[in-house]
Amino acid sequence: MKTEVSHSDSSPLPSRSGSEGQKGSMEKESGSPCSHPQAEKWEGKEGKTEMTVLFSLGKTSLSRIAQVFESFEAKIHHLETRPAPKAKNTLHPLEVFMKFEIHNSGINLLINSLRKVVEDVKIHWEEKVPWFPKKIQDIDKCHHVITKFEPNFNQDHPGYTDLQYRRRRADIMELAFKYRDGDPLPKVEYTPQEVSTWKEIYRKLHTLYPSYACKEFLDAFQHLEEYCGYAEDHIPQLQDVSRFLKGKTGFQLRPAAGLLSARDFLASLAFRVFQSTQYIRHSSSPMHSPEPDCCHELLGHIPMLADKEFAQFSQDIGLASLGSCDVDIEKLATLYWFTVEFGLCKQNGTIKAYGAGLLSSYGELTHALSSKPEHKPFDPEVAAVQPYQDQTFQPIYFVSESLQDSKDKFRKYAQKIQKPFSIHYDPFTCRVDVLNSVQKIKMVYHQVKEDLEHLCHALEKVS
Repeated sequence: MKTEVSHSDSSPLPSRSGSEGQKGSMEKESGSPCSHPQAEKWEGKEGKTEMTVLFSLGKTSLSRIAQVFESFEAKIHHLETRPAPKAKNTLHPLEVFMKFEIHNSGINLLINSLRKVVEDVKIHWEEKVPWFPKKIQDIDKCHHVITKFEPNFNQDHPGYTDLQYRRRRADIMELAFKYRDGDPLPKVEYTPQEVSTWKEIYRKLHTLYPSYACKEFLDAFQHLEEYCGYAEDHIPQLQDVSRFLKGKTGFQLRPAAGLLSARDFLASLAFRVFQSTQYIRHSSSPMHSPEPDCCHELLGHIPMLADKEFAQFSQDIGLASLGSCDVDIEKLATLYWFTVEFGLCKQNGTIKAYGAGLLSSYGELTHALSSKPEHKPFDPEVAAVQPYQDQTFQPIYFVSESLQDSKDKFRKYAQKIQKPFSIHYDPFTCRVDVLNSVQKIKMVYHQVKEDLEHLCHALEKVS
């Protein structure tokens, strides 16, 4: 599944409705003035931050405190006072709660100035993040489709003037719109013409795979032919492929109505769910499709998702996307483009393809492994901001030393993405836990510790 991204000053990714804020824990301030650890990450950044503060009034008057906020041009949204539960000063036994907005450059100075004139300062950070799914059932909400490449709207689409094709597409897309987690995967009875299109693509690509595809792809493709009905005269059904993947790597499929927004598609990967289209490209253009179709999904993506190393890499990208801002989503989607879609890797001294966009495209597969394009070593920092082509062959491809190399480098990159929390995926409940408290972190730590103890015992038995 290709995801829609764009390199521009304003991100085109649709924002989620019903966004919820992830709030940090209340932190008590004490000691001498210093740089606040949470405030440090805002220094040097443009814009403003909303925050709340709770403190004991002590001997200072409210007018004096108001001057502190005024000197830093802080905009006060709410102020209230109440009796302090443990007042140190009997003259002013009040506790003050304030909600305000301030320029990022002034956060540290304001906190330090406030701590000089009042007591028991506690800062509450209002860090809002985009909505993201917490459990696998929430993926039912991740279905925003980018329509600009569809035959109903794109005049250059091969099926734009074919009303019968457009109606057929609409019927298959409706199956995806109606699907909900836990439903049986819809079955599509493909027409003879659709099977004929699949056959032409299958035959041509099958001749290239032994020379151009990576070993992991070739191994999985052989198993798909043996167990999932992959053949030139048969288009596999999602239910059969999903069952196969589930047993191999824990990945499962769900139907997609078309090209999804980057945020929605990547979020699904976090739960080891791959959203797959079921319609097929127009018969007049079997070697090219302006958007993802079942040939791209089944021939390009599915074989690689049957490899454990690659499946983990895909999930890592999905997990990194949860709660990320639009700028980071755009970078993650671009990284996905240059790896999962158009990635190359070294094997036995030669360059092989592992990207689905290559392995489902006869023309681009031969182009990518020729001397025409530029080949760069895979560096997530560089690839994340590299402009790319979504309507013609890529002029640049990134080459990893191995799939493990891609995964290791990406994990280091993902650790730099700034969020007010970390997350942990629980494979038993298919949920993500937001690690925003010491207690939650300890629970995960104990789980990991038990797993390590089991591994140590196993190692003792075989050594």
